[in-house]
Amino acid sequence: MFAPFGQNLEQLDAGEVGFIICGMKDIRDVKVGDTITSAKKSATEPLPGFQKIKPMVFSGIFPVEAQEFEDLKVALEKLALNDSSLAWEQETSAALGFGFRCGFLGLLHMEIVRERLEREFNLNLITTAPTVVYKVTTTDGVMEELENPADMPEVTKILKMEEPYVKLALHTPTDYIGALLKLCEDRRGTQIKMEYITESKVIIEYRLPLNEMVMDFYDKLKSISKGYASMEYELMDFAEADLVKLDILINGEPVDALSIIAHRSKVVHRGRALTSKLKELIPRQQYQVAIQAAIGAKIVARETLGALRKDVTAKCYGGDISRKRKLLEKQKEGKKRMKSVGHVEVPQEAFLAILKVED
Repeated sequence: MFAPFGQNLEQLDAGEVGFIICGMKDIRDVKVGDTITSAKKSATEPLPGFQKIKPMVFSGIFPVEAQEFEDLKVALEKLALNDSSLAWEQETSAALGFGFRCGFLGLLHMEIVRERLEREFNLNLITTAPTVVYKVTTTDGVMEELENPADMPEVTKILKMEEPYVKLALHTPTDYIGALLKLCEDRRGTQIKMEYITESKVIIEYRLPLNEMVMDFYDKLKSISKGYASMEYELMDFAEADLVKLDILINGEPVDALSIIAHRSKVVHRGRALTSKLKELIPRQQYQVAIQAAIGAKIVARETLGALRKDVTAKCYGGDISRKRKLLEKQKEGKKRMKSVGHVEVPQEAFLAILKVED
């Protein structure tokens, strides 16, 4: 129902302000740019010129406490009221339980949303690496959609894997063409065409795996072009690829939230970069912590986080060396026992390391 201020009309003219009273079960039912029409004499198609905002970076958000899931859902609904660029849908993790896969405009937008959820709604959250939906065909001939790396079947049962591709259009000044072409080639992109709009502006189209774009592609694009380049994309199709699952092990125990699916040509380099980054972020313990990247049973990268050492021989001034050796052996046994029952707490920054790791 239309009701301009101070009037009682059934339509609005240019320059008039009105409001609509309606009932919605889900606030995501109506988006900016939707066409509102009469129920009796409805329009056959929406007004042109409006397009849904497409997220550039994707990440999973999970509550630390399972009972806070409903609070997180309500918080996202309220946050979406004044942030139409935030996209989210429910997902499930074997290790983290129920949460949401969210789409953001960039890494900065992602960090702002997480900070607002934690500060304004008093939530404790875990932000994980983004994933895309793959198609897996097993040796039995069954095709399944794979949304979480933890659900990936054993290698011996996989006949082929397909990953989604997007058609990517980059709008950029000519000064940054070379660097952007290298960025797309490094992300396994295939150039479709390059068209000069003016002498100083160009549109570059690429066929790019979606997995390579959802990480930090948009932020690197802005960094290379000093903010002048922009991008848009649309889903194209699925294509077969040589993909493997990379597991991250902390003291031999896999961390489900850090597992990723990557192309075989990049998985070793990414595993080394990720373990090196985690070594900087995980706090030191009273014992050595092994950080490993593995493909199945094969370890492809390893970093060792050194133990915090207390000088137990400080009180020994001279005397028999056997006394010092006895104290050191006692300390060694204590650390060994501690390691067998110890638990390493992975900080929030470690889950974000996958997004910011250098390729």
